[in-house]
Amino acid sequence: MTQQLKLKVNGRDVAVDAHGERPLLDVLREDLGLTGAKYGCGEGQCGACTVLLDGAAVRSCVTTVADAVGMSIETIEGLGEGDALHPLQQAFVDHGAAQCGYCVPGQIMSAVALLRENARPSRAEIIAAMNGNLCRCCNYPSILAAIEHAASPK
Repeated sequence: MTQQLKLKVNGRDVAVDAHGERPLLDVLREDLGLTGAKYGCGEGQCGACTVLLDGAAVRSCVTTVADAVGMSIETIEGLGEGDALHPLQQAFVDHGAAQCGYCVPGQIMSAVALLRENARPSRAEIIAAMNGNLCRCCNYPSILAAIEHAASPK
């Protein structure tokens, strides 16, 4: 049964008419037009659909929209300030970490969650945190370099 659900997405309060068991990814993409999170595997294994719920990285393809009610949802579209990229987005550009780009929003959102929790992670901690995000282009060295750069003291 469809019901009106109130969500907080990228700092804005929004209401959607949706079945509560519908995947959050579908609501974000189809109802709200936020297409940054991508459908990859549909099983929560690849990380392409990663968004933040109350700051924690979650796979939106296996998270129901009802589970997100009352939580702060942050997508890749909510990271930058106006035309300015978030430091991790800029680091991905600077280090050529986006080849085909399909996995990049999920990679960045997972890295944002990591750096908010641990501003100066070791290489091993970055690798462990990013382990569930797959890149079909196998651009892992550039992704790792971008995250290390964003985490380095300025």
